[in-house]
Amino acid sequence: MTSETAREACLRSFLDLLATRPLWRIDLAAVAAESGVALSEMRAAYATVDDLLAAFFRATDRHVLAEGGPDAEDFAGEGPKERLFEVLMRRLDALEPHREAVRALVRGARRDPLLALKLLRLSARSQRWMLAAAGIDCAGLAGAVRAKGLAVLFARVLEVWLEDDDPGLSRTMATLDQELARGGKLLEMMDDLAFIALPWRTRRRTASPPADDSAPAD
Repeated sequence: MTSETAREACLRSFLDLLATRPLWRIDLAAVAAESGVALSEMRAAYATVDDLLAAFFRATDRHVLAEGGPDAEDFAGEGPKERLFEVLMRRLDALEPHREAVRALVRGARRDPLLALKLLRLSARSQRWMLAAAGIDCAGLAGAVRAKGLAVLFARVLEVWLEDDDPGLSRTMATLDQELARGGKLLEMMDDLAFIALPWRTRRRTASPPADDSAPAD
């Protein structure tokens, strides 16, 4: 078994186990036994169960990003909110095969504040990539704030998605649309506060487009 195949087998088995039991009841030996990967081989890929959890987030990121970034044909003529809506719906599509594993994580986070913080940290890291995929600035402190806010927003959407049995995900889509609209207003408010605190900063909403000669060279 190649190292990449072993990694995939371990992650798949981890998610299968997570669909049937809480995270705290999963150990490395159980994952190795479920996947048929020797512990010595698994050690080369994952050091802890937390590594497997982080790998799940990264695999989901890659799935979404593989469908295209802000230059994708689907995004032509769309605004930031619409692009972000599409990216987050792609993320839910990527999570669909692992819905029960996600349910176990959400249930565990309600009972374990440390797990909730760990999931928020992983989600914020992933949401930074989702912002990039939607063509929204994710650099620096402002990007970190946006990513954390989006992680909290997506957690609320996940709660609805887990109980949404409509194949068209109508409730989920409506909730995501409402949350993004609310989040956009909050972001504008934060930008206004930053303008008051830092008068030299240009407001996003009132900023003039840069002159042609100020554009970066190719």
